[in-house]
Amino acid sequence: MKWLIALCLALAAARVTAATAYVTDELVLGVYAEQNNQGQRLTTLHSGARLETLSVNGEFTQVRLTDGAEGWVKSAYLTTREPVTARVKQLEEELDRSRATTPALAEAAAHSEVLQLKQELAATQSELAAANSALAAAPAPAAAPGGIMPSISAATSGRPWTGIFAAVVALACGFWLGYGTLARRIKRKFGGLKVY
Repeated sequence: MKWLIALCLALAAARVTAATAYVTDELVLGVYAEQNNQGQRLTTLHSGARLETLSVNGEFTQVRLTDGAEGWVKSAYLTTREPVTARVKQLEEELDRSRATTPALAEAAAHSEVLQLKQELAATQSELAAANSALAAAPAPAAAPGGIMPSISAATSGRPWTGIFAAVVALACGFWLGYGTLARRIKRKFGGLKVY
């Protein structure tokens, strides 16, 4: 029974398929024509170089390079995990690609939001103007002597600029309220990036 298990293990070890391996981060690795470091050096690989493993024999692994050349390297310098330098390079390239598109998208989104807020502001201003004209057209209620309405009427009767001043203050407050709302929405949507 033990010999059957040993035979299965030997067959599994003999049947090596081409698997991807990478040169580790720490070195420059020589590829040799023979299974030792004494033969002809075919090429030199740097950290992160991708290659295929064909077979393993003791301390050496037979590999195939991306250009199709085959040779032997020390097994201790190979790893099946992609090295950090290669992963960092990929992440930097992805980040550069995303940075190239992000400002244009952010500007378009902010522009559409600004248009929407301008429409809301125009609608609110028209409602305010309608309310002001309705208030101006309505007859003044008769107030009891000593009430609040006679004092307001007396205070504004000689000074029409107070109504204009109140309207300007109301518009300024509306503008700053809209601006603050826009700033909060952009900050929430784009993580603090202000695009104006």
